[in-house]
Amino acid sequence: MKLSVVIPVMNEEKNIKPLLDAVYTALDGRCSYELILVDDGSSDKTVEQVGKWGRSNTKILVFNRNYGQTTAMAAGIEAAQGELIATLDGDLQNDPEDIPAMIEKLESEGWDVVAGRRLNRQDGMVLRKIPSKIANWIIRRTTGVYINDYGCTLKVFTSDVAKNLELYGELHRFIPVLAKIYGAKITEMNVRHHARIHGESKYGIGRTTRVMSDLLLMLFLQKYRLNPMHLFGTLGIGALIPGILINLYLLIIKLLGHDIGHRPLLTLGVLLLFMGVQLITTGFIAELITRTYYESQHKKPYAIKEVIVGRADKQEG
Repeated sequence: MKLSVVIPVMNEEKNIKPLLDAVYTALDGRCSYELILVDDGSSDKTVEQVGKWGRSNTKILVFNRNYGQTTAMAAGIEAAQGELIATLDGDLQNDPEDIPAMIEKLESEGWDVVAGRRLNRQDGMVLRKIPSKIANWIIRRTTGVYINDYGCTLKVFTSDVAKNLELYGELHRFIPVLAKIYGAKITEMNVRHHARIHGESKYGIGRTTRVMSDLLLMLFLQKYRLNPMHLFGTLGIGALIPGILINLYLLIIKLLGHDIGHRPLLTLGVLLLFMGVQLITTGFIAELITRTYYESQHKKPYAIKEVIVGRADKQEG
């Protein structure tokens, strides 16, 4: 199968029929594909609408409760069988007509991920566009992954990249960063964006703090995923050495007869010692957890893209 289209949905009852029609119109006759919708705990008739209007190449995975968009996307990707995987929102703001052009760009130029960049975004300026622009700028500057629109769900991946993203929590916003950690080649292209016609947006200004928290996790995974001791050990030694020096100094002046009991420097020295020991110990624990993660599941800290066998002996013959 050429393509799997994964769409998380939640309470999109009125959008299902036009969504299915849009996907069928965009992809029929262009490639072999399957459509996988993941119902993230809808309380309306979303599931019934998919059963009513969906074709034989369409299925819906129904969660027993709401788990969040990231989990829904991960479940759809795991179930996908296509060589390529496309993701888009179920609210009809993404346009499935852009998918063929994205596939063409991915295959003709040799990319692993093509991310959508929404032109003329049809969202509110104060609550959606401005916070999004600020968040995108911060993510680009801190991670070094220069994608302009991290919030656009419309993306096309090769299957091996999509299935190795390790999505959990609310990390769907950082898919380009996760793909870069995996070693994927990423680009972006302009896509259309439509105003929501039915239903209400699931996003709001309140997600800002969660985005910033997840960003800290992304920075940690980028640099220290395989060697967390480099972070905790460096910080620990940075605290331990000044703590030792301060306490040696205080010990010397104490031996010389000076009172050190009421000096703030004593509190600082003891605090730095404890911080240093605790950070270094945390580094050891993090290293053991990392080793357990890889060894218990027989995972490898690397991925082989392809193996090329030489043919010189055949040519000589």
